[in-house]
Amino acid sequence: MKLISKLLFSSVLCLGIANVGNAQKLSGSDMKVLAKMEDSLKEISRKMVFSENPAERFRSDSLFIRTLIRTLKHPNSFYYSFDSVNIAKLYSPDSSFRIFTWQMKKDEYVILQKGAIQMNMPDGSLKLFPLFDNSMFTKNPIDSIRNRNNWIGAIYYKAIMKEYKGKKYYTLIGFDDFSVASNKKWMEVLSFDAKGEPVFGGPFISFKEDSIKRPVQSRFSIEYKKEARTLFNYDPELDLIIVDHLISESDEPEKKSTYVPDGDYEAFKWKEGQWVHIDKIFNEQLKDGEFPREALLYDDEGNADEGKLEESSRKNSGKKTTTPVKKATPPKKKVGG
Repeated sequence: MKLISKLLFSSVLCLGIANVGNAQKLSGSDMKVLAKMEDSLKEISRKMVFSENPAERFRSDSLFIRTLIRTLKHPNSFYYSFDSVNIAKLYSPDSSFRIFTWQMKKDEYVILQKGAIQMNMPDGSLKLFPLFDNSMFTKNPIDSIRNRNNWIGAIYYKAIMKEYKGKKYYTLIGFDDFSVASNKKWMEVLSFDAKGEPVFGGPFISFKEDSIKRPVQSRFSIEYKKEARTLFNYDPELDLIIVDHLISESDEPEKKSTYVPDGDYEAFKWKEGQWVHIDKIFNEQLKDGEFPREALLYDDEGNADEGKLEESSRKNSGKKTTTPVKKATPPKKKVGG
């Protein structure tokens, strides 16, 4: 409980107003009204996230949703950041929408993600898409295109915008408090259809340049030991999504709860409308702890740092950063969703 709570709180503080520069659309009276509503949301969300009583968490979650919707109906609420509310808020790089995500914990075994997409409407009105987590009813989530009614839930901490053939695609990276023994991190592409409805996933995750080929996937995830710290984030200078390569620390590859980073790194590069997998992005394997852990914007403990990947790598290794390569010897254990 403490783990995800710290992640949520850190996300709120650091992502709340990342890409919105139009707060001037809110008048002084607007700010006062929304600030008062924020106080209510802050208190409700505190109980929703931190309460030790499951019944109180459920009641608070229901009340929070109703209060949030009522608050967002205030004109131009999109430009109010709600910094103190204990949920994650992530703006798209072009500020065309923002995503609220949080989780509802029934007990140690049942955890559901909740979410909503608020669109940035020119007239300041509310256009909101609630997201309903369907992951616990899904056997193979990596192979399906989904909508807001059967979303694979995650607490999002990064959004990357790419364009292909005139269409915008938003890649979301998020955290999932998956089970008692393991966590997950997810990556998938969000787009909007002709009707303006959100679409999650599609033929965007490619392994065509791997030595060992795999089918195209709609989304990608890693699952790993609860206590492990893993890198899964975007580096803008390298223009890569960088992911820790994982292996079973007990040589039990069938048990994802035993997976930990081995000091090697995989990546995804945007090419012709797909994220193409790269087996290995550094020519020499670094020892555990030598890789720039500070390149993480968010780790599993919610610690934030915006250090540059290349600069940190050079500092830690004492050498110039090795040029990324497109192909290399495939790792012994493949990361999969």
